[in-house]
Amino acid sequence: MAYDISKMRNIGISAHIDSGKTTLSERILFYCNKIHAIHEVRGKDGVGAVMDNMELERERGITIQSASTQVNWKEYTINVIDTPGHVDFTVEVERSLRVLDGAILVLCSVGGVQSQSITVDRQLKRYHVPRIAFVNKCDRTGANPLKVRMQLREKLGLNAYMMQLPIGLEDKLEGVIDLVAMKAVYFEGEGGTEIRLAEIPAHLQSDAKKYREELLDAASMFSDELAEAYLEGTETEEMINAAIRKGTLSEQLVPVFLGSAYKNKGIQTLLDGVTKFLPNPTEVKNIALDLDKNEEQIVLTCDENAPTVALGFKLEDGKYGQLTYVRIYQGSLKKGDELYNTRARKRFKVGRLVRMNSSEMVDISEGVPGDIVALFGIDCASGDTFCGGGLNYAMSSMYVPEPVIDLAITPKDKKSADQMGKALNRFTKEDPTFRCYVDPESNQTIIQGMGELHLEVYVERMKREYHCEVETGKPQVAYREAITQRADFNYTHKKQTGGSGQYGRVAGFLEPIEADYEFVDSIKGGAIPNEYIPSCDKGFREAVKKGSLIGFPIVGVRATINDGQFHPVDSSDIAFQIAAIGGFREAYLKAKPAILEPIMKVSIEGPQEFQGNIFGLINQRRGIILSSTEDESFTRVDAEVPLSEMFGFSTILRSSTQGKAEYSMEFAKYGRVPNSVADTLIKEYEAKRKAEQK
Repeated sequence: MAYDISKMRNIGISAHIDSGKTTLSERILFYCNKIHAIHEVRGKDGVGAVMDNMELERERGITIQSASTQVNWKEYTINVIDTPGHVDFTVEVERSLRVLDGAILVLCSVGGVQSQSITVDRQLKRYHVPRIAFVNKCDRTGANPLKVRMQLREKLGLNAYMMQLPIGLEDKLEGVIDLVAMKAVYFEGEGGTEIRLAEIPAHLQSDAKKYREELLDAASMFSDELAEAYLEGTETEEMINAAIRKGTLSEQLVPVFLGSAYKNKGIQTLLDGVTKFLPNPTEVKNIALDLDKNEEQIVLTCDENAPTVALGFKLEDGKYGQLTYVRIYQGSLKKGDELYNTRARKRFKVGRLVRMNSSEMVDISEGVPGDIVALFGIDCASGDTFCGGGLNYAMSSMYVPEPVIDLAITPKDKKSADQMGKALNRFTKEDPTFRCYVDPESNQTIIQGMGELHLEVYVERMKREYHCEVETGKPQVAYREAITQRADFNYTHKKQTGGSGQYGRVAGFLEPIEADYEFVDSIKGGAIPNEYIPSCDKGFREAVKKGSLIGFPIVGVRATINDGQFHPVDSSDIAFQIAAIGGFREAYLKAKPAILEPIMKVSIEGPQEFQGNIFGLINQRRGIILSSTEDESFTRVDAEVPLSEMFGFSTILRSSTQGKAEYSMEFAKYGRVPNSVADTLIKEYEAKRKAEQK
């Protein structure tokens, strides 16, 4: 098969939620003859967009899982991945960017650069992905693409230049002016399929000249040939496009296109921009680590005949079994090839090889370098590297953020319990940011994720895909109890029944310490024989497992024994264990016990204008601000806040900062609970115990 890798593009469509990514990908499919009718995201016709293939996505009108497809535009082959805009599904964006060569950053012409645009831009910079910008929704009231261009410069620090100007705006949007060719482009006919080129309208001539000069000024920085030709007035379209391409690939220039995906305007010129300015697989430097040579960096080549290196970047458990999305970096993939999974250290044979168009699949016999394909029936994890030809390489791993929110879930019946296990097993394998564990103290199943919407979607998917009904509850905070002063004990345990009885007396004191637990033997003169000393320690260890205030483990206590008594016949191991437990409980209430709660170190980052709101949110949550640093227009606040006050925080933080702030938290230490909170916890515990006794 004759194959020209320079005619291939791997691109992602990423943006803030509701900027029109999925609508744009639907139009790309339509103009590339992949679909024959356009459907809307919140489909009034009951169909919904092709790229939103999950029922839940169509109902909510949001993208939850990234979807991939391959289209042909003119003589080019384009692999397109539509990614979610929600911060909760950030790992879907991370893993897509990991395998893409270029991206379209979609912005709303009214909203401009929004919070998730900032996050996505940060991710694009992390993976060095060149991008072009597309200002969408130019048909909306209040549309202002030139203001959005300025925001790209000010808020994201991008060197953005207009490639086009709008002909009319809002409901008068007719077409665009191409500033390179200096032509007006109109999109006519049903679905905007007919393109008509014309002279630029007279009233827009001066604006077009002004913005074209700006563009040529910027582009000539990347080409001496263009700089000379520009001064002489002999520049050609080829020269300009070559210079813009060079600037875009070096991430030092961002061409800005515009249009309205919903009104079918500007999509064909954007596709031309993708083929002209975004890189083909040979123009991107891909590095693997050689595991046999101490992780030495190896630059991969896009050679079809080299040993295969591919990355499994996304797993999906579909109706046909596990589907593994693979990006081929080097060599080719054919049915029957034997590959080696370098993480699992297992060999496997390539069985069925398919190309995805969202949820539909087409069987293929071979995948070539730069291709994105899918394999069936391979046991692997997200992020595994597959090698051929005896290589033992690993692609550098992608960044997986830590989960920030927990939720307790309980199955409603036995059937649901079995299904819940299957669902959790699948979801944790597919999504590295979704985790679950059983809390040893409360015995609850706890799920963790990136936000409330993230967990809500998984609970909903359990119901729909596994018919598993679960109840969700607020997770239990892991409190602790501790003593605050020294207290003495002198306890005798005696029990007389027929035959030998039980007898043991222990005396000593409890005192607070920094460590969790300590035992000190200060017995003199054999008051308690040596063989019973470990029994006393065992008894104390049993006693610290559950405190009497709210039933949580006791920490920070040293138990010292300095006196006691034994009976030659009735003393035993169990008698001294029970005596130690009794002595501990006697002294514990005298030692003024207190309740401790986990304190989290919370870091919040957001625009400077919301600094006051962030401080207010921390103060309302019994938090202590440790430091705040300002960097250009951003502020970072570090604080210590009790975990019990952090539930639901992500939603409140977003609503207080227009969705522009992010936070992360980790455990710092245990701290004393205020008296008012302690009283409430003790009352709740007593009520719970009474209910259990009934």
